[in-house]
Amino acid sequence: MSLQKTGFQLLTPPPRASITAVHGYLPPDLLTNAELARMVDTSDAWIIERTGIKERHILKGEGLGTSHMAAEAVRGLLQKTGTKPEDIDLLICATTTPDMQFPSTANLICEMVGVRNVGSFDVQAACSGFLYSLTIAAQFIANGIARKVVVVGADKMSSIIDYTDRATCVLFGDAAGAVLLEPDNLGYGIMDALIRSDGSGMIHLHQKAGGSRMPPTPETVANRLHYVHQEGAAVYKFAIAKMAEVAGEIMARNNLRADMIDWLVPHQANKRIIESTAERMGLPMDKVMVTIQKYGNTTNATIPLCLWDYEPKLKRGDRLVLAAFGGGFTWAGVYVQWAYDGASAPKLNGKGNGKSS
Repeated sequence: MSLQKTGFQLLTPPPRASITAVHGYLPPDLLTNAELARMVDTSDAWIIERTGIKERHILKGEGLGTSHMAAEAVRGLLQKTGTKPEDIDLLICATTTPDMQFPSTANLICEMVGVRNVGSFDVQAACSGFLYSLTIAAQFIANGIARKVVVVGADKMSSIIDYTDRATCVLFGDAAGAVLLEPDNLGYGIMDALIRSDGSGMIHLHQKAGGSRMPPTPETVANRLHYVHQEGAAVYKFAIAKMAEVAGEIMARNNLRADMIDWLVPHQANKRIIESTAERMGLPMDKVMVTIQKYGNTTNATIPLCLWDYEPKLKRGDRLVLAAFGGGFTWAGVYVQWAYDGASAPKLNGKGNGKSS
């Protein structure tokens, strides 16, 4: 019997959004622990013991903002894949340090790389923003509105860090990472995603001044209210709990055991948080992507930088769990089945030379 004649139709499942390329950009200037020890009361040993960080990249130069790093990452992404700017259907930028209140940093990136007449917007979910953006982008591909979507995670954290505060200035660096998402009907791609938030966490991690609640004034500047305020102990406790919780929920929803996970890709906030998350998931550290020692916490860039750094080790079909936690509080988890063999991907240099090629 023909299904068509009886009024039934065979429905093709919507395509999944698959990561088909990744690229990153790191500004050339380094800030080492030794240099920080000359700026504040700290030491290389103290920083490494508590955070795992040895150095971080800092964007220097008059008039350079988050968009400049993001544009370099996107240029490299397009070059690696042979994608023309006019082929891009949508660009989303996850950032906590936009160049301006408006226009969006995504708009500025599009202008810089020659992407025209497409949707572009920023997502602000602190350090979880990149995973929020992946989740949003996947919907555009699944419903057929877009076929090539660029998701960028980028932050110039040095622009909002108080370099007299040793509790925060040792943690953060500047960088950008970008991925290309395309439709996939072969079983790879973003398989599941969860995004969560709890606004009561604001008191523990925020920037007091600069928004509409407390616009800039000479007094807010003099009182150093435009820098990151973080209560480390509370953030540490919540981050461990929520990153492990969301990763565990993703695993349970998809019937994944720890031995089925090839890689945990955690937000790089603190090495202790990374290790504790892996332990609660039952994963050995050799299955965990760790870049914090050389990049620090680059906020929205940490997860794409991990994917870029570990790209040569990734194989088609690898199961990845991505997990992040950020101010707000926000947290998120994404389950990905990797779509290509990273060892065969084109190699471009986006590290420390001011160029992506």
